[in-house]
Amino acid sequence: MTNRYVLLTVDTEALPKRASLDHVKRLIWGVHDNGSAGIREMCSLGDEFNAKHVFFVDLCGAYPYLDEMREVVEWLDGQGQDVQLHTHPEYLPESFWSEHGLDSRPQYMNQYADDARAEFVIQHFGKLIAQITGKEILAHRAGSFRWNACLIRALKAANIPLSFNNSMCAFHAGQCVFSEPTNLPFVWSNGVIEVPTTEKKIFPKVGKEEWWARLTYPESSYFKFDPWWGGFLLNLLSDSPAFSVFLLHSWSLLHWDENGYGVYKDDQRLEGYRKLLARLTKDYDVITTADFLDLHARGLITLTQTVDLSRAELAGSVSGNQ
Repeated sequence: MTNRYVLLTVDTEALPKRASLDHVKRLIWGVHDNGSAGIREMCSLGDEFNAKHVFFVDLCGAYPYLDEMREVVEWLDGQGQDVQLHTHPEYLPESFWSEHGLDSRPQYMNQYADDARAEFVIQHFGKLIAQITGKEILAHRAGSFRWNACLIRALKAANIPLSFNNSMCAFHAGQCVFSEPTNLPFVWSNGVIEVPTTEKKIFPKVGKEEWWARLTYPESSYFKFDPWWGGFLLNLLSDSPAFSVFLLHSWSLLHWDENGYGVYKDDQRLEGYRKLLARLTKDYDVITTADFLDLHARGLITLTQTVDLSRAELAGSVSGNQ
């Protein structure tokens, strides 16, 4: 044990704009005529280093392909991967909302002004995944990190203990109304534990606003993983040498063509990810959400602060107790 922990989180989604057809096949399984680089390959690489991923699965963006998405969830769970909830409800068809007696607006989760709407989305799609895996949902991440206090209360109502939504990148992009500038886990005032995606503040040029870079694969040129992090870089710029959260997508091993569609080009990114995992697993224990909760219960992962949920309130929201 290193007492240094990392979660490899994978937003698993088949959004309409990222493929012309066969969205689940191309964007999640990564299967193309000239090769494959998707979740199978990602899991296989993880297994080489005894590392399981946390797959945040979105059923909203692929709602027309629910049967295919059920197969994805079933396969991931069968491989011993950690399957959790991701939501892009802005892609749900009008018919879905009318079927459930709801208006299709507001579109994005950071625009939700009442708890009931957020609770419906979380519980409806969380239940669909839990029915396949037979396991409780432990964690959620909103699509594009679009969230507010309504969502955190919805997680509490659904007995989902972990939120992976805090992001300074999203805050500066206007995708959420608040984020705490930290990479360390903390607890909201309603008891939900927040697990921030690891980000680094980029010092701006004169006259420019500050911005943040995420720890991702493919790696950002502004924020690359290096083994010497623990001695200097993370302490200086990212708060935590002992805890990190990577952000990947199911299409992270693909490339983008001139139309913005995910395509298989070659194995370059696959091999790059293998090298990253080799470096990372020398310094970190790769953990799942269940591992996180266990380590927290045993005092090996501590929560640094309690943050008042009212700071993430959308003006005019209809809320319950925090």
